[in-house]
Amino acid sequence: MSVFHMVLAAVIVLGPLIAIHEFGHFWVARRMGVKVLTFSIGFGPAFLRWKDRQGTQYQLAAIPLGGFVRFADEREGEVPPEDLPKAFNRQPVLARMAIVAAGPLINLAFAVFLYWIIFLQGTETLRPVIGRVLPQTPAAVAGIETGDEITAVDGKPVTDWEGINYALIDRMGESGELTLTLRPAAGGEPRQLSLTLDRFLGGRQVEPFRELGFIPWQPPLDPVVGQVVPEGAGARQGLKTGDRVLVADGVAIKTWQDFVEIVRAQPEQSLDIQVRRGEQTLALKVTPAGEKDDQGIVRGRLGIGVREQALEYPAAYRQSIEHGPVEALGLAFSKTGALIGFTLDSMGKMLQGLISVNNLSGPITIAKVAGQTAAMGWEALIGFMALLSVSLGVLNLLPIPVLDGGHLVYYALEGVMGRPVSERMQMLGVRIGIVMLMSLMLLAIFNDLSRL
Repeated sequence: MSVFHMVLAAVIVLGPLIAIHEFGHFWVARRMGVKVLTFSIGFGPAFLRWKDRQGTQYQLAAIPLGGFVRFADEREGEVPPEDLPKAFNRQPVLARMAIVAAGPLINLAFAVFLYWIIFLQGTETLRPVIGRVLPQTPAAVAGIETGDEITAVDGKPVTDWEGINYALIDRMGESGELTLTLRPAAGGEPRQLSLTLDRFLGGRQVEPFRELGFIPWQPPLDPVVGQVVPEGAGARQGLKTGDRVLVADGVAIKTWQDFVEIVRAQPEQSLDIQVRRGEQTLALKVTPAGEKDDQGIVRGRLGIGVREQALEYPAAYRQSIEHGPVEALGLAFSKTGALIGFTLDSMGKMLQGLISVNNLSGPITIAKVAGQTAAMGWEALIGFMALLSVSLGVLNLLPIPVLDGGHLVYYALEGVMGRPVSERMQMLGVRIGIVMLMSLMLLAIFNDLSRL
C-alpha cells in the first residue's frame, strides 16, 4: 500500500474524530452562553475559513493532527466589555467543567454509535476452531488439540476469534493460569484446560494466539508457489513459480501453512526441501532471510507467495449472528465500556512495568493500520475508528496538565478551595504536561520507526 493511501486513510479516520471532539467543546460552550472565537480542525496555517452570524471563525488548517476551540477569555487577551458575561473565565466552575469534559465524552458516545452500526449489520464469522497446535508451547503442554473449539476464556463465554483476542489481550503482562473451555472436535462434554502464563505479551507486540501456541483454523491452501520476488532468497536459491513443495526439513508438506510455519521458525538456517516442478522432483537447499516483522521479531522469509486459490469455508466452520436495534445498542455500550477498562488497565500495567513501553504506537502505526483496515472494507474501517475514538476519549480525560483531564483537575480544586489554582502552579503544570506528552510522542514515533 502506498504512503499516499495510508495518509489518506488516516485523515479519513482521524478527521471526523478530531472534528467531533472539538464539536463537543463547541456545542456545550454555546449552550452555556460562552462566546466561541475560533473552531479549528487542524493546526498551522488555515487554507479555508469562514464566519457565522455570532462571530465564530471556522477553519480547516494545514496539519490535520488535532484541532482546537478558542473562547473569549480574559486570561488570553482583551475581551470587549459587551462580551465579558460570555467570557469562559467568568463562567461558574461546573459550567467550565462541563465544557471541558464534553470533548472526550462525545468521543466515547461516538464510539458507542459506531459499534451500534456495526452490531446492527448481520455478520457471518468463523467459529473459533483451532487449526494447529504448535509443538513445545503452553497450548501443547496443556493438551489442546487440533479441531477443539474455544467456548470460554477464564469462564467468560466467547463466540468468535475477536472476542477471544480481546479476552487474551486483557491478560497482557500477567503471569499465572489462563483457563480455556473447549468443545472437542469429536463431540462430548466440554473440558477446561489451564495454560501457564509468564508475563503474557509483556514484551514487544506479538500475536496472542501464537504466544499461547495455537493457530486459528483457516481453509487449507495447496503448497504451490505463485510468485517469486526477484532477487529474494527463494529466487536466488532456485525456487520458481509453479513449484509444489513436497517436503521441508524432513516434514511432509500438505498445505502452504505447513511450509510457512517451518520457514518462519528458521531464519538464516539452511533447509532441505523437495519440490515437484512439472514431472520432476527436485531437491533444493534454501536459507530463509532473517527479517523483523511488525512486532520486531526475526522471522524467516523466502520472498515467495502462494498461488492464488479460491478459499472455501465449509458451513461447519461458519456462523451467522444477527442483533436487533436494542440488543445492538446494549452490545455497543458493553464493548465501549470494556475498551475503556482495557485502556486504563493497560496503562496501569505499563506503569508497573508489566507491559513493555515498546507497545506504544504513534501516528505512523495509526496510518498503517488505517490503510490496512480501509482495504478490508467499511466495517473494519469503522471498527478501527471506534477503537481510536475510545482511545482519544480516555487519553484526554487523564489528569495530565494541557489535556482536558488536567483542566478538570484544576477546576475541581477550584470548586473545593473556593478560588482558582494560582497561575504560577498552572503554568508549572503546563510545562510538566508538555514534557510528558512530548516524551511519550517521541517514544511512540521511535517505536513506529523501529517496526518499519
